[in-house]
Amino acid sequence: VQLQASGGGLVQAGGSLRLSCAASRHTFGVYAMGWFRQTQGKEREFVAAISRNDGSTSYVDSAKGRFTIPRDNARNTVYLQMASLKPEDTAVYLCAAAATPLALVPTTTQWYSYWGQGTQVTVSS
Repeated sequence: VQLQASGGGLVQAGGSLRLSCAASRHTFGVYAMGWFRQTQGKEREFVAAISRNDGSTSYVDSAKGRFTIPRDNARNTVYLQMASLKPEDTAVYLCAAAATPLALVPTTTQWYSYWGQGTQVTVSS
């Protein structure tokens, strides 16, 4: 499956952005979907994930209460809705797809077989 991320940009601290990740396959519903972020010189960090079927989600502690990860299986798209953004949220955000058992919400990169190209989010103070 091919993934195309979009929606990044420059935003002031306290602002909001919505990232989108469109998948190429109509079998989108068999994949759990995740968002990760990466800054130069650091390892890829888990941000949020959603299961393939029942809407179960998981978030990194720093994103809880600020980010949500809805998915629209009819549009083969997963989103990352980000609010109350902070300068430390600045990173390249990548979406990923994992073929998983039902209701699993994978939070580590090892689960994910497909990755999008990333979209830059910059939060100014």
